[in-house]
Amino acid sequence: MALHLTKVAFGATSYEHLEGRLRERAEAGPLFLTTRYLPKRHEEIAGEGSLFWILKHMLVARSPIVGFGEAEGGRVAILLGPMVRVQPRPKRAHQGWRYLEAGDAPPDFGEGDYDAEAMPAALTAKLSALALI
Repeated sequence: MALHLTKVAFGATSYEHLEGRLRERAEAGPLFLTTRYLPKRHEEIAGEGSLFWILKHMLVARSPIVGFGEAEGGRVAILLGPMVRVQPRPKRAHQGWRYLEAGDAPPDFGEGDYDAEAMPAALTAKLSALALI
């Protein structure tokens, strides 16, 4: 089973804002994040795992982790694929990244499953916190 990472989408105000920021960065070249240390379990993550984004205490999206590389200043680059929206799930904010087991990862929204106008984000968050969706 794949292992994933979670990270707070710092500064993002909405899913659309996060999506736009990542799209702009991808247009400038390969999309990656930097971190100080290579995750100890990186072999379980690369090519199969994803980076799940936390926005307003909810897992809202994931970016497949293509691999790991070197970045400037001796840092590690986490190479990412295009972002995929997932079914919102509560998750406390934290600094840096944390591991997320595959069984705890929220499922993706399929084609046509998500309609941004259908339900307000606040209601989705409350229903998700009550484990109703």
